[in-house]
Amino acid sequence: MSPHHEHAGHGHHAGHGAQVGLGDHGDHADHGSDGGHHDHADHESDAGHGGHHGHEGHGGHEGHVAVFRRLFWIMLVLAVPTVLLSPMFADLLGYGLPDVPGITWVAPVLGTVMFALGGQPFLTGAVDEIRSRKPGMMLLIGMAITVAFASSLAASLGLISHELEFWWELALLIVIMLLGHWIEMRSLAQTSSALDSLAALLPDEAERVEGDSIVTVAPTDLRVGDVVIVRPGARVPADGTVVQGAAAVDESMITGESKAVRRSEGDQVVAGTVATDSGLRVEISAVGDDTALAGIQRLVEQAQGSSSRAQRLADKAAGWLFWYALGAAIIAAIVWLVVADPATTLERVITVLIIACPHALGLAIPLVVSITTERAARGGVLIKDRLALERTRSVDTVLFDKTGTLTRGEPAVGHVVGAAGLNESQVLALAAAAELDSEHPLARAIVRAATERELEIPAATGFSASPAVGVTATIDGSTVRVGGPYLLEEEGLDPLEAGGSWAEDGATVLHVVRDGAVIGALSVSDEIRPESREAVDALHSLGIQVVMITGDAEPVARAVAADLGIDEVFAGVRPEHKADKVAELQERGRTVAMVGDGVNDAPALARADVGIAIGAGTDVAIASAGVILASDDPRSVLSIIQLSRAAYRKMQQNLWWAAGYNLVAVPLAAGVLAPVGFVMPMAVGAILMSLSTVIVALNAQLLRRLDLSPEASIAALR
Repeated sequence: MSPHHEHAGHGHHAGHGAQVGLGDHGDHADHGSDGGHHDHADHESDAGHGGHHGHEGHGGHEGHVAVFRRLFWIMLVLAVPTVLLSPMFADLLGYGLPDVPGITWVAPVLGTVMFALGGQPFLTGAVDEIRSRKPGMMLLIGMAITVAFASSLAASLGLISHELEFWWELALLIVIMLLGHWIEMRSLAQTSSALDSLAALLPDEAERVEGDSIVTVAPTDLRVGDVVIVRPGARVPADGTVVQGAAAVDESMITGESKAVRRSEGDQVVAGTVATDSGLRVEISAVGDDTALAGIQRLVEQAQGSSSRAQRLADKAAGWLFWYALGAAIIAAIVWLVVADPATTLERVITVLIIACPHALGLAIPLVVSITTERAARGGVLIKDRLALERTRSVDTVLFDKTGTLTRGEPAVGHVVGAAGLNESQVLALAAAAELDSEHPLARAIVRAATERELEIPAATGFSASPAVGVTATIDGSTVRVGGPYLLEEEGLDPLEAGGSWAEDGATVLHVVRDGAVIGALSVSDEIRPESREAVDALHSLGIQVVMITGDAEPVARAVAADLGIDEVFAGVRPEHKADKVAELQERGRTVAMVGDGVNDAPALARADVGIAIGAGTDVAIASAGVILASDDPRSVLSIIQLSRAAYRKMQQNLWWAAGYNLVAVPLAAGVLAPVGFVMPMAVGAILMSLSTVIVALNAQLLRRLDLSPEASIAALR
């Protein structure tokens, strides 16, 4: 790497939390490394293992997926004999039970076991909902299975009519509800914790200076006042002040600034940042909870906590149905007691309460979520938070992080100008020859540009790098140097006029000098993704406002925004203020989707109504977001919005089917048509219940047809 480039101000991609250092030291400039720009390219493959988002009704930790899966399979095995050997089910289908002593007790015994084991999560959830005075799905299910159990047990013991024996219905109820909850839990399984990922930014060990010796200690053992050595390419273990040395420090994971910043004696450095080109001695000024990184951790924690309280649609519907069923049962009890005997009244009330159980409602949302999640994953979209997906349909503002999201996050040669009779190609070929042995990202950008233009790069010898000045090499007997402003100063030369306007647009300007004369200049800047313009235009066509946020300086931000037609820009924003900018937009009444990939984006991703992590981002960004894009194509944001809208339509249709069945079946079960001679038998109610479940399941399957490719999303808008 060429240290002059660091002076010229270039740093790494803002999003990558695991860069290794760059180690050009004088003549040994060729042994650096670019710092792992793709360290995180494979995160999407790891996502979805870890935790559990937690069902609001009954607590949340990663064990729930396994609990519901295990319970479902055990209950399914028990349900088969319970249903087939239930006398009522045998009557319904018209077959007789085998003439075996005690056969009629198989269903009651297994049904009781199913109620106690399989019903336990629902009964616990029902108690929680009663305590919190928020009736919902769990109370509705709990009520139905309790009534079915009590009625069936009383019928089996001969205390009430044998027609009120519903062991088969109880078994099916428990199995279907466990299946719904297992599907739901699985679709909510979370990826690794954002907070663990933030902690991973700290180095595993620190080198503390003790007298004349250097001792390796854990960062947690450091105390304020300790002096540590940070070697080239190593991470700063805790916040502190530089007491010796100078280095270009990559602070992108903390500040979002895409250029490395020169830090020398007296300057502050932050835990987790990387000294790219040379070593530093740092006196520790803050450790543990007092560091900037810990502050970001707290912001992520708070924002994650605050965004998980949204009430689910199905729970609301279930809450309304609970009161509806209870009201219908009470009215039915009063009316039937007046017009009939207590046995008939009991039969009607039990029929109402069991029919009210939301078979289809229990599957309506989980099935849509599960198919949506699976469909999305095949389309390169990983959904971690169902609530985020639900909210995406109403997003009216998309806030893009600049570096690595709208731009590639890696430097590219923009302009080349020749002087002293040389054309652009000749200048670029000479610059590439001088930079060939350097590992710095800017050097590689120059070599890549020359290669892409198929230029012949001449052979160079005697490569050397001078800290903060530039590289020098001998080409065809001439001394060629490439560097920033210090190189011109050292040579006593004036910059080319064109460089001034490039610098105003935020580009890094490098001059090429041959035998003491300026022969050309190049501008190198973060390249805008070709898809970004299409994404911005498509979002505008949906009536969505596009805002850009960046740690970069105003000129850089304005140049990118003007190029892409972005509505609003927040430039020079530090990470702790990114979440504030999201809040500012929300205070204006906007529903905000934040799209980013860096650690510095994590609090903002968590704070936004919808956090969308671009796939090449860091662990932290991925863990803080509700939605993760496997690709780094910004057009994929459209796919998510369209998927969210389609999923919401399906959820609404399913809720209407599921709840609609209840709205019609409950009054019929209560006997509203008894005056005209129709009282719905329990068996018919059960068949209708199953039918509504089948309709809901088939309707959800239609989501599989959705094409989530960015191209299809753009085409759908045309």
